[in-house]
Amino acid sequence: MIAMLIAAGFSLLYSLLLTPVFIRAFNRLKWGQPIRVDGPKEHEVKRGTPTMGGLIFLSGSVLAYFVGKLIMGESPSPSALLVILMAVGAGFVGFIDDFMKTRQQQSAGLGGWAKIFGQVVIAVAFALLGLQFANEQGLTPASTHISLFRDLPIDFMALGVIAGTILFILWVMVIVTATTNAVNVTDGLDGLAAGSAIFAFGAYLIIGFWQSAQNCAYDPGEAGCYSVRDPMDLAVIAAAFLGGVAGFLWWNTNPAHVFMGDTGSMGIGGAIAALAILTRTEFLLVLIGGLFLLETGSVILQRVYFKITKGKRIFRMSPVHHHFELKGWAEVTIVVRFWIIAGLFAIVGIGAFYAEWVLQQ
Repeated sequence: MIAMLIAAGFSLLYSLLLTPVFIRAFNRLKWGQPIRVDGPKEHEVKRGTPTMGGLIFLSGSVLAYFVGKLIMGESPSPSALLVILMAVGAGFVGFIDDFMKTRQQQSAGLGGWAKIFGQVVIAVAFALLGLQFANEQGLTPASTHISLFRDLPIDFMALGVIAGTILFILWVMVIVTATTNAVNVTDGLDGLAAGSAIFAFGAYLIIGFWQSAQNCAYDPGEAGCYSVRDPMDLAVIAAAFLGGVAGFLWWNTNPAHVFMGDTGSMGIGGAIAALAILTRTEFLLVLIGGLFLLETGSVILQRVYFKITKGKRIFRMSPVHHHFELKGWAEVTIVVRFWIIAGLFAIVGIGAFYAEWVLQQ
């Protein structure tokens, strides 16, 4: 509990106080944001704003986790280290994309398939490592069961070790690529992705804390207990990311002094995907990250409808936040209203998680 508070507080102060230092460094390195030529014309004023701000809260969150563990005299857990691996790995893919954009000063960096390839490599490593490091109860950080509020009866290993492992890796790949790209798509307005991510990290902080309090390791016969490895440490790393992103949001809100870039959006997506897998709440991510799903869904619908109707569009522009921009909504209005939607999704997700536990009693 105290490690969780230390991690959240340290990462918050790190991002809040050190972001101006990073901004000056980014300006000297000429890491300015290029703007899409086909985007809303109002975005032209953002051209040249420092980007790759994800480096700030990613480094702060990782450092905060280790500071919290060090102060409490505790050892890092495999589960939290896997979340860090996923976040940093996905963030590195985003960094390559951002670096190419700033060097070439155009909005196109890594190709779509190159991004997917990088995400897949990280997902495979995560999946294979997630099935290692069993504790005294035989629990590994990840489970080969599909999960909602906890593991469901569906187990990939029922098909055999080789087939089960392959299917599990594919399942992790789907979750990771879908989540990282969904957060990346949402990162189109000042503070939109950062503010929405705070709700998701807050939800996983609560889930991890609750799973720790109701863990089967303490009372195996307790109704509704959770078989999750290192739930409290998952809450600690979620708190670290929450604090880091919250401190960054101070400088990222409209008008943004710095953008998170793909470094940040993919890093956030990787961390959220890892938390969903390791807390055994994979399908619950659809609710907890509901806004990210809506944003991605708007892009998919737009493309499918455009091809079917040979040129017609559902939205004036996708993702859907740009649709409302072109309708004349102020950027701040869109962001705040989307934050509300993200918060409601997270609340419903937590409520459903708790309701399932109550029904188990």
